[in-house]
Amino acid sequence: MMKTSNFLQRYGKWAIVAGASEGIGQAYAHALAERGLNLITFARRAETLERDAQLIRERYRVEVKPVAIDLAAPDLAQRFDAATAGMDVGLLIYNACYSSIGKFVDVPLADHQRTLDVNCRGPLTLVQRLAPRLIERGRGGIVLMSSMSGFQGSAMVGTYAATKAFNTILAESLWVELRPHGVDVLACIAGATATPGFESSTPSAKRGKTFPMQPAAVAREGLAALGAGPVHIAGRLNRFVNAFSRLMTRRQKTVFFSNQTQDIFGSTGAAK
Repeated sequence: MMKTSNFLQRYGKWAIVAGASEGIGQAYAHALAERGLNLITFARRAETLERDAQLIRERYRVEVKPVAIDLAAPDLAQRFDAATAGMDVGLLIYNACYSSIGKFVDVPLADHQRTLDVNCRGPLTLVQRLAPRLIERGRGGIVLMSSMSGFQGSAMVGTYAATKAFNTILAESLWVELRPHGVDVLACIAGATATPGFESSTPSAKRGKTFPMQPAAVAREGLAALGAGPVHIAGRLNRFVNAFSRLMTRRQKTVFFSNQTQDIFGSTGAAK
């Protein structure tokens, strides 16, 4: 793991965490503050952001600028520019995501579109606005949180899985383009994680079957792997599952993981 002093030198005094109000994003915010970085935190819920910002200020003695923002907003680029104007931001963590679980045809079109806006257009916009500034600085970092579900199709979470494949491929591509300019890029792949979103969407009787990681563990691994991109799978079990799945054909993987998803979230029938 990069020493705190070296981490500060490489990524600077300010970091952005998008999707910072809970779960993995909140864990990233605390981990960065512990390393001495000041924070700009993005999420929709202003009260939640401010409450955690105050805790971070008191606990780590750093500056925190909470910004209530909808990462699906049409004017996201302008809002991002206004929130970061004049600030020497050296690191972006994009953790925000949206997902509706259910059969594709039962999920409203608006939910599918919001999944695309938050999970794809959001990170694309923030990276496009920040990357030129990182290139000019000659150093910096970008972490795009992705998911094991992005490695293959899966029933009931098809749109979400597709957006996470987008995040992984985007990060890999940026890793190549930005490396010569001193900018580290990483797709951090998470599996099941014990976040409030996971707990609210996963039946309690089924949670143990997913072997969820703790958010703080995912964040620690993501920051530790940032300089060694382009992809890091958080958690030994997730890395084992990924290695094992490579022995399957694409069709076999899709059927296997679709059946697992349907078993957890319920379905009238399994994939064939």
